[in-house]
Amino acid sequence: MNAKQFSNPWVMFPKPNPQASLRLFCFPYAGGKALTFRTWTSNLPQNIEVCPIELPGRGVRLMDKPFTEISLLTEAIAEAIYPYLDKPFAFFGHSMGTLISFELARKIRKKYSLFPVHLFVSGRGAPHVPDDVSPIHALSEPEFIEELRRLNGTPKAILENNELMQLLLPMLRADFTMIENYIYLPEPALDCSITAFGGLQDSRGTRDRLEYWGEQTSADFSLHMFPGDHFFLHSAESLLLETLSGKLAPLTPKAFPQQAVILS
Repeated sequence: MNAKQFSNPWVMFPKPNPQASLRLFCFPYAGGKALTFRTWTSNLPQNIEVCPIELPGRGVRLMDKPFTEISLLTEAIAEAIYPYLDKPFAFFGHSMGTLISFELARKIRKKYSLFPVHLFVSGRGAPHVPDDVSPIHALSEPEFIEELRRLNGTPKAILENNELMQLLLPMLRADFTMIENYIYLPEPALDCSITAFGGLQDSRGTRDRLEYWGEQTSADFSLHMFPGDHFFLHSAESLLLETLSGKLAPLTPKAFPQQAVILS
């Protein structure tokens, strides 16, 4: 690991791989952290360097103020990851992370004229399709915690630990504020391929909503559904990573000579 990897709080390197031919930047769901992707390095092709993003307000950045506006967050991430865009890269995001990765792809296209070789979106419908889910970020504390319980993404032991919840609530509210206040602005479709993942029992990221992601790319689009609810990336992790491996394996510099030239 080199000095720039030590000095950047945004990008985690669970298993640094200077010889990797592609970097996969991973963005967590609301309340999630870089450790969400701790097992991925051992279950993806060896030429892939897994780079989870640690957002402020969680994990090793617990005391950092979380963002409540996705445009400001993606601006900060774009600057933070720019030094690591010196080789082909891909984005994976789940739920909130899907919105972040999508808007970040548009941000770096505009800011640096760069683009991921592939965008993996998971557990959330296309951003231009209105979300009919009732907002929860402004609910009273008991109501907000009950909604977190219903969403099934926060362990019961954490929900019932009042001291820990008081520490995490500002970050969780900030995440849901960012998601629920998000406004989609039309831009040209992305040039990179998009693959969408969904849970068969997920009432939020349904197949029909995920299929609209095909309208956000001028390249190839594919959709894969797995058993499980909104958090199928945990319950069906092995199937998800197997599919992800198949998509990532061919993504080498030789397959994208134009990208290699842009990044050099």
